[in-house]
Amino acid sequence: MAIIQFNKPDLPNIRPLNIRQRAKNGLLVIICGVVGFAGGLLGAQVNKNNLAQTTTAQKQQFISNESQLIAQIAKDVGSSVVSIDTSSETNVTDFFGFVFPQRQSGAGTGFVIRDDGVIMTNRHVVPAGTQKVTVTMSDGTRYNDVQVLGRTAQSNSLDVAFIKIRDLKGKKLPAVTLGDSAKMQVGDRVIAIGNALGQFQNTVTAGIISGHGRDVVASDQSGTVAENLSDLFQTDAAINSGNSGGPLVNINGEVIGINTAIAGGAQNIGFAIPINDVKGLVNGVLSTGQLKQPYLGVRYVSLTDDLAYQNNLDVTRGAYIVPSNDNSGVVSNSPAQKAGLKEKDIITKVNDISIDDKTSLTSALSQFKVGDIVKLTVVRDDKTITVNVTLEEAPNQ
Repeated sequence: MAIIQFNKPDLPNIRPLNIRQRAKNGLLVIICGVVGFAGGLLGAQVNKNNLAQTTTAQKQQFISNESQLIAQIAKDVGSSVVSIDTSSETNVTDFFGFVFPQRQSGAGTGFVIRDDGVIMTNRHVVPAGTQKVTVTMSDGTRYNDVQVLGRTAQSNSLDVAFIKIRDLKGKKLPAVTLGDSAKMQVGDRVIAIGNALGQFQNTVTAGIISGHGRDVVASDQSGTVAENLSDLFQTDAAINSGNSGGPLVNINGEVIGINTAIAGGAQNIGFAIPINDVKGLVNGVLSTGQLKQPYLGVRYVSLTDDLAYQNNLDVTRGAYIVPSNDNSGVVSNSPAQKAGLKEKDIITKVNDISIDDKTSLTSALSQFKVGDIVKLTVVRDDKTITVNVTLEEAPNQ
């Protein structure tokens, strides 16, 4: 072992002090120490106060900036948000068996997706049987000549409808910008705009994305109409009755969701359809003027860890094709059957879109339009294969 020796430095010649001089210098040292200590305390207190003031100022500036941002988004997007009033007539049977017509009215929200008056909303805002639709813009302009272009089937998990103002008298409406809902993460800030309670037009609320991939069973206030909704955003931005069909917006002012449901037994738990799930429908409506739903023709369950374990599957995420209510998992004469899909196949991708907790098979397919050829990645008997399918228009049932 090598031992390193440090050379001692040459020490200067120091003359010892006498007692009186030592006392004077000692007192001086004490005074300087006290002054220094007091100065340090004072400086620390000043720095603490400055830090507190700076932190408070920064907080105030942050709050001010966020408030200004929300206000600007509300102003920019709010001009594209509309209030929708509907009226319909249904036959009601009384206690004595007599049938008589009963007129019903409803209210909801929508938003302009093209400047010629095409508007997106929820299916339940303009349900089957709707006879008259009135659209009111944020500036108070009312349009009574409104056509329902189409709505998804009641059995479809996407609660979406499209309407169009027939005559704008040469005017162009401000349209929203659609964002990329796949980029949204839990905790991201969002803003909801809608016709709260059907009477407070363009109400603005703010919150965050609280969760994604939520599946819920929603019903109307009477509880008679129920629908299964899947792959939803959960948000704590307050969504009230009448907000249905309104936009959920990110901090860039882009629409990333369609407000569609609330949890009745809780506060500030709302749900929105991710906008990517309906982009295929949007493209189809804008190009043809009609709502045509792409159709694959399979019955499936979305795999989870538990379902995979119960069925002894190595794959834990995907669409597992299984029979339902004595009906085959692959619908006869459907695009799926024509492409050779089989029961117990697991669809893990549609093109490059993974089927997982965030995206169901229905949601993935909804990003395409009728006539598109999509490549399905399928796990069959522990082997991965690819199957090309041409999507057809969904049948009425």
